[in-house]
Amino acid sequence: MATSRDLPADRLAIGQLLVRLLREFRRDLAAPADERGYGDVRDPHLQIFGNIRTGGIRLTELATRAQLSLAATSELVNDLESLGYVERRPDPADGRAKLIELTTRGRQLQSDAGDRVADIEQRWAAIVGPAEFTALCSTMQRLLDTLDPDEAGR
Repeated sequence: MATSRDLPADRLAIGQLLVRLLREFRRDLAAPADERGYGDVRDPHLQIFGNIRTGGIRLTELATRAQLSLAATSELVNDLESLGYVERRPDPADGRAKLIELTTRGRQLQSDAGDRVADIEQRWAAIVGPAEFTALCSTMQRLLDTLDPDEAGR
């Protein structure tokens, strides 16, 4: 069985690499938020935006996908609803249930964020080289697809 002594000494452990890169990614993603009119979006809101599906999603499924408690998810959705990014509407499949979906403002934020992600990927690829960046992304996708097949390709 491997021990911490078996880890390479010339780099951080994988968990630290992932956490620190995610922090850098989120910082870079949020950098132009104020100038784009999204200064009211907080870091925890990103868990909601990253897990809303086109056509709407029930709160329970959103909580599961975001890996948050139902209470925390509900609070974040309430925040985003009051800020005009999401809305609740009746689920046509079950009139008792509600679907959460993006408003026009929420869809615009997602579109702008998508453009920003593309820019970040391009800049990061320039740092390590396009081939290495492509290989890195392919490797991470393969790991996710294998470790969590239910989330494969999402």
